[in-house]
Amino acid sequence: MGTILIFTGKGGVGKTSVAAAHAMLSVGDGRKTLLVSTDMAHNLGDLFELTLGSEITALDNGLHLLEINPHDVMENDFKDMKQAFLRLVASSGMASEQLEQIAVFPGMDELFSLLKILSLHQSGHYDRIIVDCAPTGETLALLKFPELLSWYMEKMFPIGKAALRILSPISKTVFKVQLPDRQAMTDIERLYVTLLEFQTLLKDPATTAIRLVTIPEKMVVEETKRNFMYLNLYGFNVDCLFINRILPQDLNNPFFDEWIAIQTRYTEELESLFTGRTIRRIPWFDSDLNGVGGIGRLAEILAESSPLFELQPPSAGEHYEKTETGYALVLDLPFVEKGDIRFNESATDLILKIGNFKRSIPKPATLRHYLVNSAKLTDGKLTVRFEPK
Repeated sequence: MGTILIFTGKGGVGKTSVAAAHAMLSVGDGRKTLLVSTDMAHNLGDLFELTLGSEITALDNGLHLLEINPHDVMENDFKDMKQAFLRLVASSGMASEQLEQIAVFPGMDELFSLLKILSLHQSGHYDRIIVDCAPTGETLALLKFPELLSWYMEKMFPIGKAALRILSPISKTVFKVQLPDRQAMTDIERLYVTLLEFQTLLKDPATTAIRLVTIPEKMVVEETKRNFMYLNLYGFNVDCLFINRILPQDLNNPFFDEWIAIQTRYTEELESLFTGRTIRRIPWFDSDLNGVGGIGRLAEILAESSPLFELQPPSAGEHYEKTETGYALVLDLPFVEKGDIRFNESATDLILKIGNFKRSIPKPATLRHYLVNSAKLTDGKLTVRFEPK
């Protein structure tokens, strides 16, 4: 199957343009390419000066465009699950006119956007799927959702269909709440398997890469560093950094001297911090990059950086090591300070929290009878040591 390139960054840094330029070059290579937006505030249509809907649109050059509508995906592919949810809420006494308003509850936009991308990838129709994601925060919510929801589903639905056959009528009579029926449970089980498949796909460095787009300004650089750290926390492969809108050094205009000095300082900082990752500089163009012609100008610059579509191998990433007294879990956590990390331990999970983001890392069966003995952060790597109880 084909590869998936996911572009993200702070809002306004030009990630949609960079993603679109990749897509144009991919089509130029003779590859079947889909450029897809998961941002609910879609702007692919604005960029290409087209009106796009929830169906795939083909350009004359062979490029396919899609702005995902998660509501349509749910209606067409997971209707039983929606109906089960509506019945569950209706049994609480909520007015019928309010039901449709909450049919897509928090997180479902991310879920069905991901399911659509997985479906398109599994179809085998495209050599490359290029994803223009929402700004940083929404992208992190999108990418971590399969792992997060899988974890909750394991806790919430261990009883299976047999128990539902017994509990569903009881719940309706005694608790006045209607549990999902067997058809909906089939959808839930299918969703669980699909989430596991997509989680594996997103973290497969031979298939998927995350590419960060930034500009050399202080606030954007700081967010880019946090973005990179959080993506590493969840085990995603960030293989490339694009530094956009770099002013030329030879403007010979005193007005721009300070801006050029600021950009030079932050460009050098980014290049020193992202060692081991491919870094590409993009100049500041003298006009808007709209339409196929404008995107083509950016594509010409990126074409000079070869090989653009070769996925770069990740670092060692998240892995377990055998030690003399037990095991150690090693995680790449760049740009993290020791005081930023909090973690708790349960019988089955290691719960790691950094800032506003939390990840539950399931313990392998081998470690269920081990406890955390120590945790140490050194040179951007967190090592958690486990010893027998």
